[in-house]
Amino acid sequence: MIASKTLTLSSLAPAIHRTRNQPPSPFLPFHPLPSSPLRFLGLGSHGSNKPLSARCASVPAMDPPSDASSDDTVEDLLTKGDRIERLMKMERRAEPPPLAEEVRGRRWFPYIDVFRSGTVEVSSREVVDALDPYIMDARKERIRRAVANRSYSVCLVVEGLTDFGNVSAAFRSADALGVQSVHVISCGGSKRYRDNRHVSMGAEKWLDIELWNSPSECFTALKKRGYRIATARLGTDSASVYELDWSQPTAIVVGNEHMGISEEALSLSDLHCMLPMKGMVDSFNVSVAAGILMHHAVCDRVSRLYNLQGHHGDLMPEESEILLAEFYLRHRESTISIVHEYAKRKAEKLSAKL
Repeated sequence: MIASKTLTLSSLAPAIHRTRNQPPSPFLPFHPLPSSPLRFLGLGSHGSNKPLSARCASVPAMDPPSDASSDDTVEDLLTKGDRIERLMKMERRAEPPPLAEEVRGRRWFPYIDVFRSGTVEVSSREVVDALDPYIMDARKERIRRAVANRSYSVCLVVEGLTDFGNVSAAFRSADALGVQSVHVISCGGSKRYRDNRHVSMGAEKWLDIELWNSPSECFTALKKRGYRIATARLGTDSASVYELDWSQPTAIVVGNEHMGISEEALSLSDLHCMLPMKGMVDSFNVSVAAGILMHHAVCDRVSRLYNLQGHHGDLMPEESEILLAEFYLRHRESTISIVHEYAKRKAEKLSAKL
């Protein structure tokens, strides 16, 4: 997988020769490739002049353009729980006790400013400084723009979905709308997901995904974090999503493709909401409904909260820096080795001072 994404100078040389000797196209302008060799960037002034390990030094500054080729598909993530744990890199905040004053009325943020490499702790600023030379400028700008528009004030919960395509499509909508936190409640051991690997377009790589065994387990944790639980269902007791105030932290829950939200989830939720239907059908596809609900929640928050200044992202500066480090660490699997090397040199410096 890694070899297929790596370009070498020897493989480029024939292509450069052919491009220069090929007559210009009558339809597109002719721009020959530059003759200067490709260069690899090092860590620059960060740390000592001690050579990096061979594994670390082999990391190129060129980035694969697509996230869709991630090894961790939605299927792998949801069926192998250890993949989820490996996906999140920075240290996670401890769960708050029930009705903790520190989260009551506040938006939850799950990370602390620590990346742990063995016994060495590395801050988010150190992570960003160490990895910055290894990521192309255009990619860094895209990551920074995504982080600036991220929020934990709205999160998505999918309960009992049996089609990977629907889960993947919901994940893709969450990423596109800046909803960073998504939760999956198991559909039960007797049911199997139907496979659809590519609908998410790699969105799962950039989301915080948490797996739960039951609505009770999931909702208890979310309520501790300060969320109210809004389940989507048709019914006389359901309020229109357009009548609700989405400015407070809210978990949006969508249910199984055929059965909808479970009775357990309905009984434990704080409110029921629905999308008014104007046609002959009485429901949307579950992934479409999730996308519409999240989109309206985001728009409503932006319109109500003046401090957002027209943007969904509401992270504090220190939170943005931590999430930026998290995204840098998720950028490529090989970036972890660079930070471990940085931590090793940091430990050596500290030992030398003792």
